[in-house]
Amino acid sequence: MRRRPEPPRARNRRVSNWRQRRQQHLLDVKVRSRKATQHRNRRVLVVVSKVVLACVLCIGLYIGVRWGAERLFFENPDYQVSTIEVQTDGTLQREQILKVADVREGENIFRVNLARVHNQLQQLPQVDEVQVMRKLPGEIDIHVIERKPVAWITDEKQIVDPFASGAAFLVDARGVLMKEKKLLPEYLGLPLITGCASEPLEAGKVVESFEAKAALELLRLSTRSFMQTRFQIREIDVSKGYCLLVTDKNHTRVTFGFENLEAQLQRLEQFLVYSDDSKRELATVTLLVQRNIPVTFTKSAATIINDTIDPDAAPRIFKAMPVQSTAKSAPSSAKAHANPKPVPVRRAIPVEQRRKD
Repeated sequence: MRRRPEPPRARNRRVSNWRQRRQQHLLDVKVRSRKATQHRNRRVLVVVSKVVLACVLCIGLYIGVRWGAERLFFENPDYQVSTIEVQTDGTLQREQILKVADVREGENIFRVNLARVHNQLQQLPQVDEVQVMRKLPGEIDIHVIERKPVAWITDEKQIVDPFASGAAFLVDARGVLMKEKKLLPEYLGLPLITGCASEPLEAGKVVESFEAKAALELLRLSTRSFMQTRFQIREIDVSKGYCLLVTDKNHTRVTFGFENLEAQLQRLEQFLVYSDDSKRELATVTLLVQRNIPVTFTKSAATIINDTIDPDAAPRIFKAMPVQSTAKSAPSSAKAHANPKPVPVRRAIPVEQRRKD
C-alpha cells in the first residue's frame, strides 16, 4: 500500500519584522535610561539634603555656642580684669610695660590676647624674656626678665662719660644694644668697648662685627674666679682691627688677638701670678705671640711713694717773724690818705737761725 507523503512541518515564523523589533528595543532602552536618571536624581537629592541639614545644624550649633559664650564669658561682669600684676627685675616701669602691652583694668579677661601682649613686650630692646598668664576670674600676671648689660659700647675711640654721651649704648652678653631711659648707678662700673665703627649702632639691634663679638667673648671668659678679682677689665679698644687693646683697673695694658682668647687668658694668668709673687706690677703684656711674650713691669704705688721721701734728712721747720716798718713817725691824715701805711710783711726764717741770733 502506497503511503501518502507527509505534509511539510510548520516553521516558526516571527510575528514582527526587523523594523518592529528595532523600535521595541529603542523603547526599552529609553525606559531604562529614564529610570536610571530618576534614581540618580533621587540619590543626589538625598545627599544634598543631608549636606544642607548638616550645614544648618553646624551653623546653628556655632551660633548657639557663640551666643552662650558671649553671655557667659565675654559679657559676664565677673570676668573683668581687676588686677594686673607686673613684675620686673630691671629699670622698666609699670606704666611703660602696661602702655606697650596695651592692657587695661576693666576689660574682659578673655578678650586679652596673651600672644599679642607677649610679642609687643618682647620687642622692647631691654626685655629678655616675658611670661604672661591669665588667672580667673580677673587677674593677669606679667613677668618681665630684662637684659643684663655687661658693658658700654661706642663707635668713638675716646669717651669721657658714657652716661652723658649719646653715642654710647649698653650691650648685654648676647650683643643686643640697649638705650636705657633710667641709668642705674651700677652701670658706672661697667667696662667700655670703644672704636666699634665697623657697623652702625642702634638700640634693639645685635652687634655683628667680629671685633665687638670678640670683646664680648673676652668679657665672658674673664669672669672666672681668679681673673675676676685680679684682672678687672675697664676698657677694650677694638679700633685697631687686628687686636684688642685691654686696660684693667690697675692700668695694665694687655694686647689680645682675636683667636684662642681662653689660651691667651691662661698665659696672662701665669704672668699675674708671677707678678704677685715677685711683688711687681705689670705695665704691658702682648699676647699676640705664643713664645717670647713682650712684658714690661712698673713700680708699685708704695715704692713710688717711698722713693719720694728721704728718711735721713730731717725736715726744716719755718716760723713767720714780723718785719718792723722803717717809718719814724706817723703821717698826717691827709698824707695817710694819699700815701697809705704799708702793711707789715712777715718773712719766714728758719727757727735755728732765730735761736742763734
